[in-house]
Amino acid sequence: MTAPYVMRPARRDDFDALMTLAEESGPGFTSLPVHEGIIRERLEKSEKSFAGDLDQPQYGKYLMMMVNHETGEIGGCSAVKAGTGIDQPFFNYRVITLAQASQAADRRHDMDALILTNEFVGFTEVGTLFLRSAHRGGGAGRLAAQSRYLLMASHPERFGDMVLAELRGVVDAKGETPFWDAIGQHFFRMSFKEADILSAVSDNQFILDLMPKYPIYVDLLPPEAREVIGRCHADGVGALKLLEWEGFRFERTVDIFDGGPLVAAPRKLIRTIRESRIVTLIEGEASGESGIVSNDHFNDIRVSLIEGESRGDNEFVTSKAVLDRLKLQSGSTARLWLRS
Repeated sequence: MTAPYVMRPARRDDFDALMTLAEESGPGFTSLPVHEGIIRERLEKSEKSFAGDLDQPQYGKYLMMMVNHETGEIGGCSAVKAGTGIDQPFFNYRVITLAQASQAADRRHDMDALILTNEFVGFTEVGTLFLRSAHRGGGAGRLAAQSRYLLMASHPERFGDMVLAELRGVVDAKGETPFWDAIGQHFFRMSFKEADILSAVSDNQFILDLMPKYPIYVDLLPPEAREVIGRCHADGVGALKLLEWEGFRFERTVDIFDGGPLVAAPRKLIRTIRESRIVTLIEGEASGESGIVSNDHFNDIRVSLIEGESRGDNEFVTSKAVLDRLKLQSGSTARLWLRS
């Protein structure tokens, strides 16, 4: 029997629950800052995005909440940002390799360096995936992650041809990270936490103003900073594995604050999108196959885990409980992805 979770669009009355998620997510989770103004703004922007009240769809920001359909308790969230680098710069460090050679010294070696870039303009970004500890397991993480791709599949014209994800880097419980200590603090003259909040509330002009304009040689950094470049936070390892399973690949690009990895994939090649299909759901008792299903209604999307049995290529038999979570009746069409 599938867990009774459903992903649905966030609402303004989710404020208290989202603040709780922000507090529990810990330091360095930039997209969920413990900041009432930012949280309220994101809920308002998400409502307008789902309602189609934006003149320019590329500015859309879609936040989804994971709800226990039986109890109403909110256990997590995930989000999609339609276009990065459009309303404000999206800065990262790209790791480049420089060849060093001298015939006179009879020496040749390669050295890595970090250069500041803003190269992902127009990419769609998936992120803000966080589950409370009591709601992890049983497929909940997959539901929160894959629901974003079924959202994109329902109206692909609202999203970019390329999709990226930026994972939190190595940050300890006190909000300290060796990558920031080695680089950022020397140029910003502020704490990692201060810079993290400022990046969430500003247009990021301060990054362009203060960050070094020349390559930073990785070999000049302390060992503890070099070791975390491109590594994700321990809590993000599962999310990274899911992204890689979907087809995302590390682009040798990292976050400028904590050194966490950025991964990307063509939207059409993302596994959930590529393998999903439209079917008619039929109420009945059946088992043997499982996956993720969406009502495919963009403005009021509902996504749930599903169990049942295929009937040909175009029908799928499942329980009334699943139909209720999707707000559908037997005979309705839905978008289905099945485990292979």
